[in-house]
Amino acid sequence: MNSKIINGITPGGKRTVLAEVLPLNTPFLVQIFPVYNCNFRCNYCLHALPRNKHGYISDKVFMDINMYKKCIDDMSNFKNKLKMLRFAGIGEPLLHKEISEMIRYAKRKNVADSTDIVTNGALLNPDLSLSLIDAGLDKLRISIQGVSAESYSSVSNVKINFDKLVENIKFFYENRGRTNVYIKIIDCAFNNETEEQKFFDIFGGICDTIAIEHLTPTVKEINYEKLSKGKKLDMTQSGNSIMDSNICPQPFYMMQVNPDGAVVPCCSMTYPKTLGNVTEQCIESIWNDDEFNNFRRQLLNGVQEAGSTCSQCSLYKYGLFKEDTLDEYAENLKKLY
Repeated sequence: MNSKIINGITPGGKRTVLAEVLPLNTPFLVQIFPVYNCNFRCNYCLHALPRNKHGYISDKVFMDINMYKKCIDDMSNFKNKLKMLRFAGIGEPLLHKEISEMIRYAKRKNVADSTDIVTNGALLNPDLSLSLIDAGLDKLRISIQGVSAESYSSVSNVKINFDKLVENIKFFYENRGRTNVYIKIIDCAFNNETEEQKFFDIFGGICDTIAIEHLTPTVKEINYEKLSKGKKLDMTQSGNSIMDSNICPQPFYMMQVNPDGAVVPCCSMTYPKTLGNVTEQCIESIWNDDEFNNFRRQLLNGVQEAGSTCSQCSLYKYGLFKEDTLDEYAENLKKLY
């Protein structure tokens, strides 16, 4: 196996102690949510539910390329480069016909240290792979849903040619140039320990880093206890112990731009509020304006003080690292916002 196993740590590498660098004049992460649609219907995801049960996500399915370029241009106004520009969200980024151009434009404008895509990988083919690599993609994060076509049918409710999927990932890896390939799978996709080893046997030689992530309860309408097959939901996505934190750190270091241009302060499945729209405002202004800072100040009193959405959300705890915890610094941080 050529790849490095990174269970228990973040795929982005060593994290900064967040409280020591706040407030940030530039977010560490901007998540671009380019497509509100998916070719999979994974049983742990919002797309497993009928569309009319999603609540408000986006008024558009595909992000307009000109709006996107305006957003990237605006990022030049930040005082520093982003640590990461990540294409993800509640959908499959590779469904966007201009995804390679989006990567190319961001790299040309040099707005982030790393430009990443999170994908299920099913749409990869040699042409798209070479296009993404040539565009300058820094990291391709592939979410695997099983170790056979039967597993994919059970977990994602799709019929795929599993051997072709592996072949296309292998092609990307062998032609990746400077692009890092990270492959991950959620533990609920396995039926036994034999399948865990099969996962490493199949994919360990065609990626740079690899991990088994843990099922986390992200959508309240989904029965995660049933999906977990008896395993306790007592670990973070990366496999660490859940910490007793009452402050969500996400709005302090990241923001998400939805397909319709709406800016939200986190990557939850239900938005606490919309803080602006990049069609009408500069993204740098949205990040630093009073409305965003007032929301952060509310959060420093605990999620229960930041509105009903935040008070009912535990998603942040499942993605929390010790470097992100803000509770013991809250009183001092309130003076800075």
